[in-house]
Amino acid sequence: MMNPFLTLNDGTEIVHSEMKSDGRVRVYVEKPDEKDGFHNAVCFLPAYTWEQVSGFSQEELSRYQEVIQSTASQMIH
Repeated sequence: MMNPFLTLNDGTEIVHSEMKSDGRVRVYVEKPDEKDGFHNAVCFLPAYTWEQVSGFSQEELSRYQEVIQSTASQMIH
């Protein structure tokens, strides 16, 4: 189950899972895009590893990582 977490000013939605048995939390980032429909990516905490990235630039991922890092303590419990 994914928990709603944060909506950014540009429409980006961030949701996260509960902590898994392996100690990881799955964070899903999705942003609407007029051309492609949606851009999305998955970040696993606490290592901040990105997977399944579709449509986001490296600059966007860096910005989302900053947001995730600054709020990770609220997602990892």
